[in-house]
Amino acid sequence: MTSTRRLQEKTVHHRLVPTIAAFAAVLLAGTACGSDDSPSRGAPSADDAARQPAAARQPAPAAAPADPAAVGADETGAVPVLMYHQVIASPKSVYDRTPEDFRAELERLAKEGYVPITAADYASGHIDIPAGAHPVVLTFDDSSKSQLRIGPDGNVAPDTAVGILLDVARTHPAFRPVATMFVNADPFGDPGGRKTLPWLRDHGFEVGNHTRDHANLRSATPEVAARQIAEQQAMILAALPGATVNTLALPFGAEPRPATLAAKGTSGTVTYEHRGVFLVGANPAPSPFAPAFDPGAVPRIRSAPATGEDAQFGSTTWLDKLADGRVRKYTSDGDPTTIAYPRSGTAPAAAYTSRSRAY
Repeated sequence: MTSTRRLQEKTVHHRLVPTIAAFAAVLLAGTACGSDDSPSRGAPSADDAARQPAAARQPAPAAAPADPAAVGADETGAVPVLMYHQVIASPKSVYDRTPEDFRAELERLAKEGYVPITAADYASGHIDIPAGAHPVVLTFDDSSKSQLRIGPDGNVAPDTAVGILLDVARTHPAFRPVATMFVNADPFGDPGGRKTLPWLRDHGFEVGNHTRDHANLRSATPEVAARQIAEQQAMILAALPGATVNTLALPFGAEPRPATLAAKGTSGTVTYEHRGVFLVGANPAPSPFAPAFDPGAVPRIRSAPATGEDAQFGSTTWLDKLADGRVRKYTSDGDPTTIAYPRSGTAPAAAYTSRSRAY
């Protein structure tokens, strides 16, 4: 990663830092608050009510719903959306992890009861995991070969991020081998993604948009920003006919102007529409049912050890806070048709009143 890119991403970190203390206070105190930006940014308008799948979708209930109190259900708690880049033996920047560190983080998540879901399922509120489990969203930017390589035999290289994830899932069957890959250009060194993208789709992974050229959308004109997003969507759909690209991760965390252009736009003959737009961020994301949730600006946590540059914003620090209760985490009641939460916690947004289950 160049020094320019690191500076730009740190700039976005610092823009979000003032919101972290307030966000953590909300999670701890159980009170509702708005987002740090305009509620209209990326959020559906009245005309887009049909794009509220979290409220509208009514999944089949579990055969025997658990007692929310017995499992400590809290479905308005925080969700860690973890951000990874390269997984390599010799990290070149604070955004890289070694294979050993990456494996250790996945092992920790599995042992602490986290279950991976895709970015699209998080953004749409489709969180169908066992009672007592916690959702985690694993996201990968830049589609490097360190994340995924498929050999001539059709098998994934075991030293890649996907290979390690598959191996951890074999050891921990409850830990789903699921992630969202935000791809650029020709992903994973595969021209047109013709081999890699179908493999990801067929194995339950989500393919998201990261713009054609990893463009800084904030410094681009609206026309260029829309074209960068649309061209990458076209590339993805050429490899995955009939698919839908539901999510976008902003390169450098830089929002276009206007910011709503990240959620919905048109360039040439291509129209795109995203359920979730993901930032670089520096803190856990709110539950999709919480009043603070903004699908147009979802924060992510950089995977990082407990020490080093910006460690206070890294995954080890935040997973520690989620583990010891300094920040309330999302805990499922096992019933995707209800939203359970303790009366001392945060009530869901008004749109979910009919599904709320306070105890």
